[in-house]
This record gives sequence, structure tokens and C-alpha cells, in this order.
Amino acid sequence: MADLALPKLPDRTPVKITIAVTPELRQTLDDYAAVYRNAYGVDEPVTELIPQMLMHFLSKDRAFNRTRAGLVRTHTS
Repeated sequence: MADLALPKLPDRTPVKITIAVTPELRQTLDDYAAVYRNAYGVDEPVTELIPQMLMHFLSKDRAFNRTRAGLVRTHTS
């Protein structure tokens, strides 16, 4: 096998999660999709935006990432 700099890619199989949201949150998500469409000229469904919104939110949460890094070190030690 070749000694590549890029390691084998992780499993990227989508995992479906079903959640219930309030009517107010659903309207807010629909409004966000409309603002996104106006900003970028692309009509993305809310179901495509939510995972990206969550990843963005989680990546910016410093307290979560700091704590998570400690948990990962504890589990792998």
C-alpha cells in the first residue's frame, strides 16, 4: 500500500435523525432559508441547511470544544 500523506477517509455515511420542532422554530428556519436564498441565489431546503448550521454552531462554541478536547484525551489515554 502507498504511504500517502492523506489518511483513509472516515465513514461519511449520513445518519438520519428525526426531531420535532415548535411551529415558531420551523417558521424561523424557513425564514433563514429565504434569507440564504436572497444572499446566495441558491434555493437550499431547510433539511440541507440544518446540518451545516449545527456544524457551524458547534465549531464556534469554545467552551464545548475545550471540554470536548479534554474528554477525547481522557478516552484515548
